[in-house]
Amino acid sequence: MTRLARGVLLVGGVLSVVAGCGADGPGPEVCRDVRTGPPCTKLSGFGLFRRPEAQEPAEGVWPFEPNSALFSDYTLKYRFLYLPPGTQAQYSEDEGFALPEGTILAKTFAYPLDARRPTEGIRLLETRLLIHRPEGWVALPYVWDEAQQDAVLRPVGTTIDVSWIHTDGQRREINYVVPNTNQCKECHEDSRKVLGTIGVKARHLNRDYPYPWGSENQLAAWTRLGLLRGAPPPEAAPRLPVWDDPRTGSQEQRARAWLEINCAHCHSPTGSARTSGLDLLYAQQRGYDIGVCKPPVAAGRGSGGRRYNIVPGRPDESILVFRIESTVPDIMMPETGRRLPHTEGIALVRAWIESMPGTCP
Repeated sequence: MTRLARGVLLVGGVLSVVAGCGADGPGPEVCRDVRTGPPCTKLSGFGLFRRPEAQEPAEGVWPFEPNSALFSDYTLKYRFLYLPPGTQAQYSEDEGFALPEGTILAKTFAYPLDARRPTEGIRLLETRLLIHRPEGWVALPYVWDEAQQDAVLRPVGTTIDVSWIHTDGQRREINYVVPNTNQCKECHEDSRKVLGTIGVKARHLNRDYPYPWGSENQLAAWTRLGLLRGAPPPEAAPRLPVWDDPRTGSQEQRARAWLEINCAHCHSPTGSARTSGLDLLYAQQRGYDIGVCKPPVAAGRGSGGRRYNIVPGRPDESILVFRIESTVPDIMMPETGRRLPHTEGIALVRAWIESMPGTCP
C-alpha cells in the first residue's frame, strides 16, 4: 500500500480514497475505488491537488494544455490527467486517445481578479471531472467553497455571481453557469449516445508545456513518463494552430482551429448536431461541408433570415457568424458553456470569411 498524497492510497494498484469520499463524508477511513461505488461528495476525496488554492497537482496527476481552447466566458482553465498506476493511454492520430478504466480528467474553471495580471489572484469556481468507469465515462461537477480549499459535488449545477477586471481595464460581471451532469452530454456524447473526451487528441496536445523540469512537448513527455504508448515523434504527429498566435498558422488555419475546438464536438460526422450536415473539424477540406454556400437544414430563428452558413466575403450574411455572435437562447452557438460572445475569436472568423473569394448562387 503506497500513499500518493494526503487522503490518497494505492491499494493493489488501484486509486482509492479515504476520509471524505462517498456519501459518508469525513470520518473513519473508508476506501473507495473510483471505478465503483458512489462518487466523492468532496473533490478532496480524490486527492488530485497538493495545494488546491494554487491548483498544484498531487504526485501522479499531470497538468496539460491544448493548442486552442474552448471559449468559456473568459475563464482561466487548469487541466489535469490521472492514470491508474501501471496503465497507459493509447495514441491515435485522429481520434481521442484510448484511456483506461480508472482514468480521471479534471478541468478547473476560474476567474482572475484582474485579467491584466492573471497570476496575482484567482477565484476558483468549479472543477469538472470525467471518470472512466466500467460502464463508461461519468461527468461530475464540483463547486469550490469560499475558502478555496475544497469543492462540493453539485450534480444539478448552479450559478455563481462573478466580477473581474477585464483586459481592457473595465469591470465585468456575469452570472456564471455550472452545468448539471445531463448538460455535459451535449458536448461529450457522440452519435452512439456514448460519453467521451474532447481535448485528449494528438492535434490538441502536440505542443510544449512548462513543466517543473522545463519546457517539453506534451506528447514526448507523456511517452517518456510512460503515460502514452504508440506515439510518433512530435514532428510526425498532427498539430492544430493556436488560434490567437499568428506564428502557428495562417488566418484560415487559425479560424478553422477555433471552430473545431468550439463547435466540432457537435458539428462533425459523429457529433450530436451531425444532422445539420455541417462538419467543422479542422481536417474537413470540402468548402460546402464546412458551410460555404450551404443552406441550413432547417430555417427559422437560428438562421436570422440568412440563406447560407458561410457567404464568401460577407460575414454579416453568414449564419455561422450570426449564431456565434448571439447570446440569445435557441440562437447562440455553442448552445451551452457560454453567456458572452468571444469577441476576439469572432473577429478572427469574420476576417477569414471576409478574405474568401467567390460568391454564393
